[in-house]
Amino acid sequence: MTSAVLERPTLVLNRNWQPVGVATVVRSLVKVWNGTAHVVDPHDFQLYDWTDWSQLKPSQEEPVIRTGRLALRVPEVVVLKRYDRMPIRVVSFSRRNVFKRDRYTCQYCGCRPGSEELTVDHVIPKAQGGKTTWENCVLACVACNNRKGGRTPAQAHMPLRKTPTQPRWSPLFAAAKVRIDSWSRFLSEAYWNTELQD
Repeated sequence: MTSAVLERPTLVLNRNWQPVGVATVVRSLVKVWNGTAHVVDPHDFQLYDWTDWSQLKPSQEEPVIRTGRLALRVPEVVVLKRYDRMPIRVVSFSRRNVFKRDRYTCQYCGCRPGSEELTVDHVIPKAQGGKTTWENCVLACVACNNRKGGRTPAQAHMPLRKTPTQPRWSPLFAAAKVRIDSWSRFLSEAYWNTELQD
């Protein structure tokens, strides 16, 4: 049993099957074990309690948790038994989340050079009173960031490809760099179109 498997993300649905969060595998299994959630089979939507889930045999290609007596399948989706309200979620401002929002793309030239060659640029530079906010920070490749320097896009004649805004929360913002394909059955297109790449 590796810690990497236990830390994998699990999509959490409320009792109305709306996505409300992402939890680690270990936390999700605790919820199933104590009876507050069921595991959802993302292929046929069958629900499993702890007893049923622990008796399923994992296939050879899927991740597994091994204990002295069990080989336990790793759940990808759980549904809560009693939780039916939608939480108000806000995407926290962070470098990682700016990369996700901007899809690892320079917002000036549109190139995708890889995360090592991208920087977070202040649209209105700090020297001109710009703040570190969702609405004032974008990804820029090193070449564009150097070309723009301490100027605004208008001053540098470098228009932005799109206006930066705070993204809506989705489970994908909480899932680090892992994309679980089965989640597409539970997420709207708006959620699912958020790309998670290096």
